[in-house]
Amino acid sequence: MLSQGKSLARPFFPVIVAKMGSTEQITSALQAWATVKFGPGVSVIDLKRLSGGASQETWAFGVTGNGHDRALILRRAPGGVSNARSSEAIGLAVEATLLSHAAEAGVPVPPVLGVSEAGTALGQAFIMDRISGETLGRKILRDEEFAEARNVLSRQCGEALARIHSIPTDGLPELPVSDGLSQLAKYEAIYRAFDLPRPVFELAISWLKANAPEPQPVVLVHGDFRLGNLMVAAEGLTSVLDWELAHIGDPREDIAWLCVNSWRFGHADKRVGGFGDLPDLLDAYAEAGGARFSPRDIDWWEMLGSLKWGIMCMIMYEAFRSGADPSVERAAIGRRVSETEIDLVNLLEGVREHA
Repeated sequence: MLSQGKSLARPFFPVIVAKMGSTEQITSALQAWATVKFGPGVSVIDLKRLSGGASQETWAFGVTGNGHDRALILRRAPGGVSNARSSEAIGLAVEATLLSHAAEAGVPVPPVLGVSEAGTALGQAFIMDRISGETLGRKILRDEEFAEARNVLSRQCGEALARIHSIPTDGLPELPVSDGLSQLAKYEAIYRAFDLPRPVFELAISWLKANAPEPQPVVLVHGDFRLGNLMVAAEGLTSVLDWELAHIGDPREDIAWLCVNSWRFGHADKRVGGFGDLPDLLDAYAEAGGARFSPRDIDWWEMLGSLKWGIMCMIMYEAFRSGADPSVERAAIGRRVSETEIDLVNLLEGVREHA
């Protein structure tokens, strides 16, 4: 069934078994939902599959008629069926719930209008408003249209993260719990299973084990807070997207992930996402109610993030090499392992200089 926002609507989708995926099938299911949500006389128009979204489908569409003219997004499990995966992705229904909690906390997120369950004509999915802006990191960092946004984005990200981390965890659905050392152990085990020793990775793993920081009180962590998952308009941050890796963990993880050099898209001089300075983000984070951190507090987590991304790149290449996913994208990402090795060397030199 498809719920209308937080309240549940009476089921009206027929129960199905086969995966549904054609434009006509999805349009029909959305039309049924739109009629209930907005009333008779509305039409679903311009359904289009968007690029990106390696684990979920993303579709843009509109609803028009009966006094409505609304741009919307459908976020949907592939084929409408969520396959069991070894990743810690939380599932679309939980992701939609987190968006609602985030909105209540003042985080810029798209309002969720409906949630579809397994076994319906739409499958596992949710529908949200379409927010205007850009997600492509290179455009945000390069185009004149976003010049003003780049001046304010660090503080806006700090404020958004403080609000995410302020959400009471006792009111959330069950989420994975993951701290820094458990992540290090997980990714080291994956790395060792490849049996392809990389001296820089070995050195980073040793340093991380020897220098693990004292844990912070756990919070809701977005898990993938970076350019690509941030919607940015000319005035700055308009929406925080893609919550599928959310978990309970250390707040420094989110801050550091935004600083990982791979997400700076060639603008390495700006530690925060290629657009800003870390002290600005940390000041805004503290002023918005977050803990007071120093740039040094983020070093360990940034190194962990770079190591994790390097091992993820190894996973991507193995998927290509084995034929599990023969896409060129997987092969291209796999080649970026060497970039993370350079990043780790630079980070290791930096922490030695400040020791």
